[in-house]
Order: sequence, then C-alpha cells, then structure tokens
Amino acid sequence: MKKNMGSADRVIRVILAAIIAYLYFANVITGTLGLVLIILAGVFVLTSFISFCPLYAPFGLSTCKK
Repeated sequence: MKKNMGSADRVIRVILAAIIAYLYFANVITGTLGLVLIILAGVFVLTSFISFCPLYAPFGLSTCKK
C-alpha cells in the first residue's frame, strides 16, 4: 500500500476519533449511532497509523507531500 495521507490529515483523524471515543464513553452518544461512530473512530485511528485511506485510492487523492 502506498501512503496517501499527510500528517495533518492523520492528526485530524486521531483528534476526531478521540472526541468520538470520549462522547461514547461519557454516554453522550449511545445506541446504534454510538456503535457506528465508535467503529468509525477505530477506522480513523487504524488508517492514521498505516497512513493509507482506502477511500482515497480509487479517486487518486493524496494529502501526502511528495
């Protein structure tokens, strides 16, 4: 997998994941919406660590500096 995420994109995703996790564990968001958002937060963290977003690839997008 070729990296297609820049550092700013990765930081933003980790921050959003942390906010979602906080809201979920503080019981601000619950139920099905809460589960969907916590899974999305996990995907954000995973893609941030590997620096690859599968949704960017088909569209040829890259936020990585070349």
